Amino acid sequence: MKPIKTLIAFTPAAALALGLASFGAVGMAHADGHSAMADHGTMHVTKSPTCGCCGAWVTLAREEGYDIEATDIADVTGVKLDNEVPATMWACHTATIDGYVVEGHVPFAALAKLLEERPDIAGIAVPGMPGGSPGMGNDPAARYDVMAFGGEAGDGEVFYKAGL
Repeated sequence: MKPIKTLIAFTPAAALALGLASFGAVGMAHADGHSAMADHGTMHVTKSPTCGCCGAWVTLAREEGYDIEATDIADVTGVKLDNEVPATMWACHTATIDGYVVEGHVPFAALAKLLEERPDIAGIAVPGMPGGSPGMGNDPAARYDVMAFGGEAGDGEVFYKAGL
């Protein structure tokens, strides 16, 4: 077979093989990201059994690769007090993971930043229930602040700006 005919004959097969290999690499990178979340242990989420937005946040956290243990209780106030979440930062659900407190509809990019950087703080919070936050519409363009509290953050400082 002449060299040009050989090249033309094998080009589609080579392109397909390269495409499939690239697709596999993307899938593996995504899977590695999920396994990295499991390295932080189980996230314990305490929420009201009747709060749909909290359930939606838990579902999204699982999709992000977090191992979740959810506990439904009628009054979540005690959990917030036990974890020393400042009253001005309360939201609907409270989670703990790898020594940190995560209050409310925290975006997962902020949570990943917290677990990667490991600042000397008690936790992070999205006060209230801002529209567009994960579980509240999940709009990546929604703008709101994620606040840090405890430790070096004291009574609170901006940790992450969502939607920017």
